[in-house]
Amino acid sequence: MTTLFFDMDGTLIDSAVGITRCVEHAMVQMGLPVPPHEELRRWIGPALRTSFGPLLNDDAKVEQAVLHYRERFETHGWAEHEVYAGIGETIEALHAAGHRLAVVTAKNEPHARKIVDHLPFGHRFDDVIGATLDGRISHKDQLIAEALRRFELDSDACWMIGDRRMDIEGARHHGMRNIGVLWGFGGEAELREAGALHLATAPNDIPVLLAA
Repeated sequence: MTTLFFDMDGTLIDSAVGITRCVEHAMVQMGLPVPPHEELRRWIGPALRTSFGPLLNDDAKVEQAVLHYRERFETHGWAEHEVYAGIGETIEALHAAGHRLAVVTAKNEPHARKIVDHLPFGHRFDDVIGATLDGRISHKDQLIAEALRRFELDSDACWMIGDRRMDIEGARHHGMRNIGVLWGFGGEAELREAGALHLATAPNDIPVLLAA
């Protein structure tokens, strides 16, 4: 049985609206100018503290900004997303083929679990591994390490599937096979530069690439 770790934002769901609105909310609350929408989209993928850090350059302010983000996310942002066309069918097909599935995301784990619980195919995931609230585990290599620990697996028994360089770099850190997906927020150039083993142009490419 192969275990497949799926990123969430940009891989399972298009969460641009929820994330960017929550970032905007945090910036307004902190008295910061709100960047253009295209710049805000770059916040999708990295850990929040990674993005707020260089902007605020103060640990206490970073923590306050993260709290403002979470306030809006808990009331509105978690539901502001769309499931990518075809991903549900692919998840069902992979489950039916005997693969074990999990979500590995830089979202904090309570928020990630809430979203997965409301996805029509969410019950197909055996676990949801997300960032700790204190940021102790938040980068993708750390999250993958935590997933391997929970499942008691070696990295050669798993694949990482995601849309950003962090997914690919995290997988490569552990010597793990990986698939970069092109319908998310990273794009082909970013994924190739990160060293993606395979690229999927649509969800139904994933089963084919796993067998390649």
